[in-house]
Amino acid sequence: MNTAYTGFRDARDHLKPILDVAGSGRMVTVTRGDQLSAVVSGEQLRRFLDATVQPRARVVMEDGAFAVFIPGVPVAAEATSFADAVDEMTVVLRDYAEDWEDHLYGAPNHADNWGLVNLVRLSSDDQLRAWLVGDGR
Repeated sequence: MNTAYTGFRDARDHLKPILDVAGSGRMVTVTRGDQLSAVVSGEQLRRFLDATVQPRARVVMEDGAFAVFIPGVPVAAEATSFADAVDEMTVVLRDYAEDWEDHLYGAPNHADNWGLVNLVRLSSDDQLRAWLVGDGR
């Protein structure tokens, strides 16, 4: 089965086989001019990002509340229990990923958060919580 396509028309005409190959765990490339794009399994990409994007989440307890933040990323959450703070952080991360996709992706201080944003987009809430606290690695 073909794993490399040249041009939009070629890829469009073969979308089903492209998705079938990507779904089987192999990568498909599509070249358009001098741009090379890759189509991969979303779950395989999520597992790769889960293993390679370091959570770096920090938790501090102050005045009876847990605060969760990720240094270098403008996200933070606070709650009276650790579990609630982690739950809130998943919501905050989803909001950040949406903002990143909408307008932050090109900002120099946000551009390097591509891996984090795609991990958030590809993960369920349970997977994101596990990543935040370092479970299941």
